[in-house]
Amino acid sequence: MRIKHYIMLLLFVLSSLLVGCATPAPAAPKVAPQATAPAAAQSTPLPANLTPKMVEELRANDEIVIIDVREPEEYAVGRIPGATLIPLGELAKRTGEIPTDKPVVMVCRSGNRSAQAVQILQKAGFTNIHNMTGGMIEWTAAGYVPEADR
Repeated sequence: MRIKHYIMLLLFVLSSLLVGCATPAPAAPKVAPQATAPAAAQSTPLPANLTPKMVEELRANDEIVIIDVREPEEYAVGRIPGATLIPLGELAKRTGEIPTDKPVVMVCRSGNRSAQAVQILQKAGFTNIHNMTGGMIEWTAAGYVPEADR
């Protein structure tokens, strides 16, 4: 019985640490809804959550735009090639920089901040916004090579 209590305590501590690492989502400004890509440009709608493999395949075919919502220091160390940096804390003020002609995939370290970014953009009227599950942790674990500043 004692081991069961230790395991429950350990799980509680780990979940508290994971939740504590997430950056709080800033409030989204009231912005007019943005247009999505024309129906002809995207034959099959993408799911809300994409795996790193799906993102890599779409990126390789230039079918998506990738927005990295991590901090500049994290982005400099390693990112998906071609990703644009817009830190989560600046996203609500920089919605005008988000393209509307292609699906947009939000990326962060683990998938938490990018999920928050999707919610911010959806509240701002965007509809073709997706989250890469597992973030850069899963992307590199899948064997993809990040691009870094030199």
